[in-house]
Amino acid sequence: GDAPQAATLIEGLSAGVVMADTAYDADHLRQAIAAKGALAVIPNNPSRALKYPLDKHLYAQRHLVECCFSKLKQFRRV
Repeated sequence: GDAPQAATLIEGLSAGVVMADTAYDADHLRQAIAAKGALAVIPNNPSRALKYPLDKHLYAQRHLVECCFSKLKQFRRV
């Protein structure tokens, strides 16, 4: 449900890499990221016919950030 708004969200930002999860795997978003000159690190939707390459090392870094936020949420009382 967030993918239609994602292109507007990244419109004014400059980035070399844009990371997202599988829910953001849409052609229009990938084209908007490429137009900015950035690399899209988005896993392919399983139903996608044309598969895009994924930099697994960069995506693993995204996972580390997600885990950090999860830990912070668990200990918000501290």
